[in-house]
Amino acid sequence: MAGSDPLPQRPHTGSHDLPVSPELAEFMRTGWTEETLPSGARVPARDMTPARRNRLSARFPGERLLVPAGELRVRSNDCDHRFRPHSAYAWLTGLTGEDQHGHVLVLEPSGPGGGHEAVLYIRPRPVRAGGDDTFYRDRRYGEFWVGRRPDLAEAERLTGVRCVHLDDLGLLPPGRDAASDPSLAAALSELRLVKDPWEVAELQRAVDHTAAGFEDVVRALPRALTHPRGERWVEGVFGLRARLEGNGTGYETIAASGAHACVLHWTRNDGRLDPSELLLLDAGVETDTLYTADVTRTLPLSGRFSPVQRRVYELVLAAQEAGMAALRPGARFRDFHRACMGVIAEGLADWGVLKDREGDRHRRYTLCSSGHMLGLDVHDCARARAEAYLDGVLEEGQVLTVEPGLYFQPGDATLPAELRGIGVRVEDDLVVTADGARLMSGALPRSPAAVEEWMGSLLEG
Repeated sequence: MAGSDPLPQRPHTGSHDLPVSPELAEFMRTGWTEETLPSGARVPARDMTPARRNRLSARFPGERLLVPAGELRVRSNDCDHRFRPHSAYAWLTGLTGEDQHGHVLVLEPSGPGGGHEAVLYIRPRPVRAGGDDTFYRDRRYGEFWVGRRPDLAEAERLTGVRCVHLDDLGLLPPGRDAASDPSLAAALSELRLVKDPWEVAELQRAVDHTAAGFEDVVRALPRALTHPRGERWVEGVFGLRARLEGNGTGYETIAASGAHACVLHWTRNDGRLDPSELLLLDAGVETDTLYTADVTRTLPLSGRFSPVQRRVYELVLAAQEAGMAALRPGARFRDFHRACMGVIAEGLADWGVLKDREGDRHRRYTLCSSGHMLGLDVHDCARARAEAYLDGVLEEGQVLTVEPGLYFQPGDATLPAELRGIGVRVEDDLVVTADGARLMSGALPRSPAAVEEWMGSLLEG
């Protein structure tokens, strides 16, 4: 059963930890002042989570539902990756901290009407005077090592949910577990397809911080251009903004210069920057509430597009404009992608790269879809059924990206030499409104002339 790992009887220690003598153990249990969280502390989403749980409850009347936060994953030997709770758990509880690993939200059937009571099974902070040495000996759970956790009463005040000890989870009869039940996982994705106003505001914050990060990168380009791993300089500059303003980046930053931009998910970021080439920067800040932006700009490293770079960029931008114009409630999700691809195919035919715009041969040069849902995950709601998402219709309150691109591989003999090795993507975040869609990332320029002017003003400053 998910999260059934009991409070460890033996501390998680490292190979180089020193032994603890009985005298030290006894000394460590005494002399501590009481520390409590402020009485008014609440998770930011506390007022929204009851309605979310009620919507899930209505889908599975009378059934026990388990939504685990997830477990730590080892990075190397006794070092774990930084933990981020599962998005469904965060959405239902408002808990987003690194201390949530192993915890489980249970919706317990209650009453004849098919409703549920929410119960959080968590690992509370140990009582230092009670003989539990976890607090200073355990590298994985001890607050001397990883920080303070709330006790059960504090966790209840934070979330508004009844909290019990994680050890009691093993006493429950079986239920539907979101980690292994496809129907429950699909429902949790589908319930998150439409964002409430609080979520849209969090996403806008993520986008605004991301725009600031892009400005940081442009200002840093003169230094990045001098370094043999300039792509990593770019990645690091954006990562600093992401950590200062939020939880970090919402996904691995793509800082792809030159032909690296033709690799759709280039994250090695180990290349040099060449002033004659383009930089494709795909990056997003994740807020402390775990909502992420996802924005791409393709920038001329010299500050000015060459004629061929501008030609490719303008075709991608025209495709994006067509895709964004197709967003409205009631439109099919795939409509905006088809609109983007229609422009791409026509443009490639006009250039003579394709014989005509019919068929799907244009995909050799663009390949991936033109956008996706956005929210707590960069590719949000991915477990939703096709009929609810990919083959569904758009609704007011959905947030998504529009991101067409052209990726002309350096070794592609079907292309004229001047196009080979050029990769361009333009990606923006939008929220579907009653009569269309609102561009959330409009603070960043999109047209070639606006990009050049923006870069010039930042580099001069």
